[in-house]
Amino acid sequence: MQDLSVTLIQTNLFWEDSQKNLIHFDHLLNQVSESTDLILLPEMFNTGFSINPSKCAEAMDGPSMQFLRLKAMEKNAVIMATLLIREGDRCYNRLVCMHPDGNFQTYDKRHLFRLSEEQKVFTGGHQKLIMEVNGWKISPIICYDLRFPVWSKNTWSEGTYEYDLMVCLANWPAIREYAWKMLLIARAIENQAYVAGVNRVGDDGHGIWHSGDSVAIDSKGKVIWAAEAGKESVETVTFSAGELQLFRDSFTMGMDWDHFSIKMKK
Repeated sequence: MQDLSVTLIQTNLFWEDSQKNLIHFDHLLNQVSESTDLILLPEMFNTGFSINPSKCAEAMDGPSMQFLRLKAMEKNAVIMATLLIREGDRCYNRLVCMHPDGNFQTYDKRHLFRLSEEQKVFTGGHQKLIMEVNGWKISPIICYDLRFPVWSKNTWSEGTYEYDLMVCLANWPAIREYAWKMLLIARAIENQAYVAGVNRVGDDGHGIWHSGDSVAIDSKGKVIWAAEAGKESVETVTFSAGELQLFRDSFTMGMDWDHFSIKMKK
């Protein structure tokens, strides 16, 4: 496992306007001039957080997926983003991990946000995703998932950790920014893993303000980079494989983690 370069893009989003957002992200991604392994975009990067599938939902071969495929190839990096996907009569808040060769993996948001009635419109996921980039095992979650530590709990077995980096892509409102910051730190500490949280800025279509507060955190819970609140930011950080291994070897908390299983609610 070698060091991992991760680019976090914090930006405003055009409300329910995929075409404008794709143009905007094309501009932002063109600002990434240095080599990077993984690029992270906010939740529902192409529309903002909307529960309006009649206007915002796309198919898995739609224009937003084609955009992610093209940009991953151009940047020679994995791009991680979520978008509203329709399959048959069901809709999903789906995270896509797009690789430079056009292959991809997906994760459907498990915990649907009841305050916005997301659960009335979307179908929740039932399967965790662990994907790999340059030897790093990465566990992606989406926004509200962050509040559920059992779902995102790391595991240890015979010296092997389930994941090394947790990624959270969000549209997390500023009114709950304290919880956003503290929960990301908690997830890093309890899981002995790096954490990257990417959030949007600006008002959404309901006038709800988002401060961003995107952040990169090491496995001890120390913030190694934080975006300026309310400002657009494109930043590449390096996660150290050596520091992660040294900390895990010297503080073997994983050996004492409880073993558990998750029973899915229907």
